[in-house]
Amino acid sequence: MESRLSGSVDVGERAERDSRESGVDAYFSADVETDGPIPGPYSILSFAIVYAGSFDGIQFRRPLDYRKTIYKELRPISDDFQPEALQVNGLDRERLSIEGAAPEKAMTEASVWVKGIAGRARPVLVAYPLSFDWTWLYWYFVRFSKDGSPFDYSRCFDIKTALAVKARIPICEAGRSKLDPSLRGMHRHTHHALDDAIEQAEIFANIFEWEGVRGRAR
Repeated sequence: MESRLSGSVDVGERAERDSRESGVDAYFSADVETDGPIPGPYSILSFAIVYAGSFDGIQFRRPLDYRKTIYKELRPISDDFQPEALQVNGLDRERLSIEGAAPEKAMTEASVWVKGIAGRARPVLVAYPLSFDWTWLYWYFVRFSKDGSPFDYSRCFDIKTALAVKARIPICEAGRSKLDPSLRGMHRHTHHALDDAIEQAEIFANIFEWEGVRGRAR
């Protein structure tokens, strides 16, 4: 079973930060690798969550690095899977059936970790596109975590929509493949959840800080 956890916060640091960050959004970039299209009939095989910055309504602060991360490989919850999904992520489903973490343990630990990193700030899940990763993680948090979802039922940010609005383009033209090089991350997209969550966090920060395309006078 592979599980990684980094970026723990000591009590003194948390108390100092809590007094400063009340009412702030704390962003977490998330990526999931699954064995099918929807949760329930199919399973999360791995996921990663990376601290991606904060925003107080005035100033966005990107992290100095992307070392505050959590990565989990999970035991499948059903016998159903799509072979093409496994070909994309390269995960060994048979191995995970034996060595993967129990979803109850993994999701509870992830919820505790997110809340610990966020402190008094409000955790917000970030993804590109949001719809896939949010659907899976929200379902798994509600179904398996003792604490439920650390992102409540709606605290989420879709990078694809943000790009469409700032670039003044339709959603259908806001995919990763059409992302301007200046907005891309330094990390490669590998279909390993941790790599992809870090790359996504970099893209998120670049787009958040980007002034966008100015609209024409009407």
